[in-house]
Formats: sequence, structure tokens, C-alpha cells
Amino acid sequence: MNIESHVVNPKRLESLMVRDAPIVPPDSVIKTFSHLKGDRIDFILTQDFEGLSPTSFIVRSGEWAKFFLDAWFDPLYRSYNFQRAERHALEHIVQWHPTILSKLALVPQRTMNSYSAVRTEDKQGPWKDGDFIITFAGCEQRDCASESEPFHKQWRAVFQAQD
Repeated sequence: MNIESHVVNPKRLESLMVRDAPIVPPDSVIKTFSHLKGDRIDFILTQDFEGLSPTSFIVRSGEWAKFFLDAWFDPLYRSYNFQRAERHALEHIVQWHPTILSKLALVPQRTMNSYSAVRTEDKQGPWKDGDFIITFAGCEQRDCASESEPFHKQWRAVFQAQD
């Protein structure tokens, strides 16, 4: 599986895009645009039950990427008293800066951000065989090493089989 055909190819991306959806579920008045084309997208990410998920995203390289990353990592946003600094800073700039929202594509969570453990709050995100990327969200409260070991073994087996 490669990222170009799985996610970023414009036609494939258009088929994945979550359109006219609240940026911060369930009831944000700011929503993803319904008319964007895949070749106009520079920023791809997922949502989970808490909102935009900054754990796995794709940014097309170029001037817009420099602008976006400078904005997101601006100390003003990072030091602002957001409850969850990284996530809430991202949600703020996406919702209130149309230049960013107009380049954004939300894709279903399992496209590139499956969770390793089933979270009762989120029915869309648990990892299933064949998913592209797995995220070990909150594993610090559990045991990250033992939680990731079955996936690491699977990755090693697939990687060695390709030699």
C-alpha cells in the first residue's frame, strides 16, 4: 500500500473527503467545504470523537505548507491557554482562518489514524487488518510496549517477506 494511491491521488482523495462536516464535532458551526477538489488540497487529516486529530496528517510541501506550519506552531497559539494546546490550536486556526480551511480535507479516521485499542467513545477508529496507519493514543496510561508488540511483529513479518 502506498500513500499516493491510498490517500493523496486527487480522485482517490475526493472519494475519501468528509464534506460539510463540523470541524469540531458534534455541533461546530464551521464545517468542511463541500465543493473542494482533490487537486486543491494541501492538508489532509482525520477527526476522532474529540475533534481534529493532530497525531497523523499529510501536508503537501510548498509555500502554503510553510505558512500553515508557521501559523500552527506560532508561540502565540502554543502558549495560549488552550486546554489541549496542540489540538485546540489546530482547531482554532482551521475554524477561523479560511486560508487554512480552504486547503483542508478531512478523511475517515481509519484511512490514516486507526486506534490500537477500542475506545467506547469512538466507533469509527479501532484498527482493523488492512488499515494504513495505527496510533497508540493514550497508551501511556496502559502499556505502550506490550500494546504495540503484536503490530510490530506483524510489521517485521511483512517487511522480511518482501526481501
